[in-house]
Amino acid sequence: MYLVDSKDKEYRHGDHGPKYLMKGPRSNFGLCQLRPGEVATPHVHRIMEENFYVLKGKLKVEINGVITIVEEGQMFHIEPGEFHKVSNPTDDYNEYIIACAPFADGDKYLTE
Repeated sequence: MYLVDSKDKEYRHGDHGPKYLMKGPRSNFGLCQLRPGEVATPHVHRIMEENFYVLKGKLKVEINGVITIVEEGQMFHIEPGEFHKVSNPTDDYNEYIIACAPFADGDKYLTE
């Protein structure tokens, strides 16, 4: 068993960005907060697939050029090879879960 309290982990940029609760050996699991108007770095994975679940607010999601607004309580899936960008289109912080598998350290390729 692996147990961690999110209070014991920090967001990458203080009050925003990803906060990984687990990284490997077979999957990743984390929380992410974006500030109002913030855009997460556009990228693609060659091995990992990603699942996102919106806990608070909305996400503007662009996958291979198609834009979708994903709302609180909704989940979306990204396959390996799909270029994606997420951003916060609101005036408040948002929060979402990120789950990736299989774990592949360094499997993030920037697209812009």
